[in-house]
Amino acid sequence: MADAARGHGSLPVANVQALAETCNNGVDEPVPQRYLSKDPSAEEVVSADDSACAIPVIDFRKLLDPESSEEECARLGSACHHWGFFQLINHGVPDEVIANLMKDVVGFLKQPLESKKECAQQAGSLEGYGQAFVVSEDQKLDWADMFYLQVHPSESRDMRFWPTRPASFRDSVDSYSLEAAKLAYRLLELMAKAVGTEPAVLRGVFQGQPQGMRVNLYPPCRQAAGRVLGLSPHSDASGMTLLLQMNNDVQGLQVKKDGRWFAVDAMDGAFVVNVGDFLEDTWWCLGLTLKTLSFFGVGGLGWGHPFVSRSVLMYLVPFVLQIMSNGKFTSVEHRAVIHPTKKRISVAMFFYPCPNMMVGPLPELVKGGIDQRVMRIL
Repeated sequence: MADAARGHGSLPVANVQALAETCNNGVDEPVPQRYLSKDPSAEEVVSADDSACAIPVIDFRKLLDPESSEEECARLGSACHHWGFFQLINHGVPDEVIANLMKDVVGFLKQPLESKKECAQQAGSLEGYGQAFVVSEDQKLDWADMFYLQVHPSESRDMRFWPTRPASFRDSVDSYSLEAAKLAYRLLELMAKAVGTEPAVLRGVFQGQPQGMRVNLYPPCRQAAGRVLGLSPHSDASGMTLLLQMNNDVQGLQVKKDGRWFAVDAMDGAFVVNVGDFLEDTWWCLGLTLKTLSFFGVGGLGWGHPFVSRSVLMYLVPFVLQIMSNGKFTSVEHRAVIHPTKKRISVAMFFYPCPNMMVGPLPELVKGGIDQRVMRIL
């Protein structure tokens, strides 16, 4: 475990796609115990059919329209504060760019396992094809395979993990990541506007900074769909995440709010957007709200740095949205559940702030009595 943690890597585990084929194809092969968790259905889940309990839907076109911008910005701010999640429609990312990405993602995943292993994770790295944050031999595992790439800045790319098949994969990722970044930066400006600060402030923190992409493959699990999780409950260790689902006939994302899980019915062509955050208990340190993180217990493959405070090992993710907004933005736990007969594929794009910067609440958002001292993210 120590070796995996020290190198920010992940221990190798069995390929879940291959395991699912064995368990689902009429072979009397039980699901390995490491994948079985307590029954997720034991917790209350609010159906996505209940429109009154659905995560908010934000119209990007209305955000840009002077006649509707003020009202839609208010809805955006409310979504970021109360849910930390929303669906974004009319976002402007070309259909062709999305279609090309999804075609090549599926093309990669359809390759034989031996071909995909050419892009397998290696010791000390979270990039590549495999699973994230597996740090012990007895750790419970997710019923999913993932493929993570650092896409920007371009000089940060490790081309050992970039597939050469399909031949158009790299071009598709390039085009998509650039379009997603343009959308994210504009959205950050509007989020700043929603909390009453200068639009350029948040954009400046993220523009040109690290950007990562993770492909999630959630195979079906006929034998124990109610006992496995595709993605364990977590909060993304990034600034903001744009999630795109390939097959909207299969749902699986659930968001936790007020102690209940809310199923998300991903809309065709929409992005599911969530605000990243710190996780677990709240501490006050140098005038900033921090939350303790179990080591490697974060989602999203964040750019974090371990440090010790008050004798607690904390994992300080260089995330600034909640800090800079002085709590006006929040995030919630989310997870992915599994369908018994259908696979699900999604692509998450993570946007990170500058890994080395001074950070603190924006002065115009700090009321009297709160220390405005800032800390340095090391």
